[in-house]
Amino acid sequence: MATVPASIAEFLRGRRFAVAGVSRNPREFANAIFRKFQNGGYDVVPVNPNATTVEGVTCYPDLASIPGQIDGVFAATPQKVSLELIDQCAARGVPRIWFHRLFGQGSVPPEAAQECQRLGIQCIAGGCPMMYVAPVDVAHRCFRWWLGVRHRLPS
Repeated sequence: MATVPASIAEFLRGRRFAVAGVSRNPREFANAIFRKFQNGGYDVVPVNPNATTVEGVTCYPDLASIPGQIDGVFAATPQKVSLELIDQCAARGVPRIWFHRLFGQGSVPPEAAQECQRLGIQCIAGGCPMMYVAPVDVAHRCFRWWLGVRHRLPS
């Protein structure tokens, strides 16, 4: 079993996450992440300003609208929206945000790490929960191995 990077282990110690970028279309990638967290036993809240429900769950337009504590945010969003999420995390007191990326820039804005550090938010730039939340399927184990060999996993 491969070692889980410390930043990801810390993120996954949380119990309640917001997933930004979910869609009314259940085939979208962010929805698969949403379901992965749900199936992993986490309390997950969908975020999409254009939907009122996603996957049968109340969906919120932004982090400020979500009642209760949020331990972390997973962003599967365009980079511009990802930058807005950093500010929303700071305003809401969310301690960590994880930006999706397997190839290219993904959801990670170039200035994400610096902006998160400035605001006191733990930033995970890259990777995917499907590589870490059990059970991990063969394809995501392979992605995790390949990204590890290429030194592209978050630290």
